[in-house]
Amino acid sequence: MDKLIYERKHLEDGKKYIAGVDEVGRGPLAGPVVCASVIMPLDDIIEGVDDSKKISEKKRQALYEIIKSKAIAYSICEVSQTEIDQINILNAVKKCMTDAVNGLKVKPDITLVDGVDTNLPINAEYIVKGDSKSYTIGCASILAKVYRDNLMTEYAKEYPDYGFEKHKGYGTKVHIEKIKEIGPCKLHRKTFIKNFWVE
Repeated sequence: MDKLIYERKHLEDGKKYIAGVDEVGRGPLAGPVVCASVIMPLDDIIEGVDDSKKISEKKRQALYEIIKSKAIAYSICEVSQTEIDQINILNAVKKCMTDAVNGLKVKPDITLVDGVDTNLPINAEYIVKGDSKSYTIGCASILAKVYRDNLMTEYAKEYPDYGFEKHKGYGTKVHIEKIKEIGPCKLHRKTFIKNFWVE
């Protein structure tokens, strides 16, 4: 599939700076939701960019560094587990995506957003499964996932009992059993664990 089909359409419409934005961490029981936005040069395509979930961890880490080095502009934002509990995950994702786009040092003419129309306060085109259809969103997907995975691996040193370095906060059987056994830590989303943990 041509992963520049959306970008080319906007270039032909006279747009110069096309940003991609994607989030990671919508579903975990612990940790922040992370969004990345990036404007890439479209005449110097990086081989191997795809939906971050389809790429091995080692390759993702390598692509992460290349994308950052080649990007015209990029921005990575997070919304904490505390704020997710306060405003709910949908609003947290919208806030995170908006902050990531507004954090770009170069103002985009259009932003390609992974997912359905969530009425973000930015000039956007929404593409379902955009991380595998658009090169720019694919780059954003890799930035967000590697950043969050690295963050959760660091948190694992602070909270070694939960195994964050393995599951990155997602609700694996082992993770849920650990919460039931020793209780949650400050990284856990209270609204996400209420079915099996009550304070």
